[in-house]
Amino acid sequence: MGKATKVRLLDSGTLVIDQSHITWNIGCGNPVRFPVYSVLIEHPEGLFLFDTGYDLDLVNKVLPFELPEQAAQQTIPAQLELAGFGTGDVDAVINSHLHFDHCGGNKHFDKATMYVHVDEVREARSPEPFEVLGYADHSWDNGMPLSLLSGDLELAKGLHLFHTPGHTIGHYSLLVELDGRRPMLFMADVSYTVAAYEKDQQAGFHWNPVLGVRSIRRIKQIAREWDAEIFFTHDMGEFDTYKLAPDFYAA
Repeated sequence: MGKATKVRLLDSGTLVIDQSHITWNIGCGNPVRFPVYSVLIEHPEGLFLFDTGYDLDLVNKVLPFELPEQAAQQTIPAQLELAGFGTGDVDAVINSHLHFDHCGGNKHFDKATMYVHVDEVREARSPEPFEVLGYADHSWDNGMPLSLLSGDLELAKGLHLFHTPGHTIGHYSLLVELDGRRPMLFMADVSYTVAAYEKDQQAGFHWNPVLGVRSIRRIKQIAREWDAEIFFTHDMGEFDTYKLAPDFYAA
């Protein structure tokens, strides 16, 4: 019998943003503390990491108003160790997009292949003025092997990437199939919270608001077609119900 797929959520700490960045331009002046996490997938074809959280030093230097709270055990190396792995065990780092709270741990990898949409790399290296803070962390551009993607694809058996642009130009959502369990759908900032998702409200730092709404509706369609369970990126209420490493999801 082959090795079963296991999914672990790696806690990267929390940040604070205004409500207007959770539901675009709605609820200004209401600061909200939200979770940041990564997805570790122990798969028969390798060890995959979807996003890598944020780098505390970078946020304190460039975005201190985000009021980061990240303990030593919430760094990517510590979280991997908690799950029984080291950074050298990771075969692939998949970046949903290259905003600072999704690629901050990439700096810990130099041999793992980084998978990212080709347009995302171009945009992150030369962002529009309104994207500069979102793309504030450039440490991912460290010479690690790059595999540039486009469109929808199945990266490994049961690991599906869906191009869901709007929040950023090269944004990817991830669906993980698990035998005997509903698929897990990680939409990684297509919409931050349950409340925003239900109203088709995208988040701030967006690249194209119209495509953002289209991608929310596409995620809803994917969830229906696959009978998938949606995992929200920055919803503290939902996050408090999730299993965190070393615990895991499996069939």
